[in-house]
Amino acid sequence: MDGIGDDGFDGEDLDPDAVLWVRGVDYLTGWRDATEAAAELGDALMAAGVDTAGIKLRAAAASDGSGVVRLELSAAAAREVAVRAHVAAIRWRDVS
Repeated sequence: MDGIGDDGFDGEDLDPDAVLWVRGVDYLTGWRDATEAAAELGDALMAAGVDTAGIKLRAAAASDGSGVVRLELSAAAAREVAVRAHVAAIRWRDVS
């Protein structure tokens, strides 16, 4: 879950669903799933040759308990991922 100082908790734009826990909602399972997904995404980015120094992956749980992965990229990393995604898309199209 997000906390004070994180997204969802900044004064006027307070999103109660981003910071409140609801009894009976299994946030831990969603967070664990997001943690695994974030690790898989990080591994895939490294395998694709992306410099992960400008990349942050954070696991969280949404208000309904589902897992959420937050991806934060520097501008350079975003451009690098975009180029690699375009190249991969062209290769997949050529194979089809």
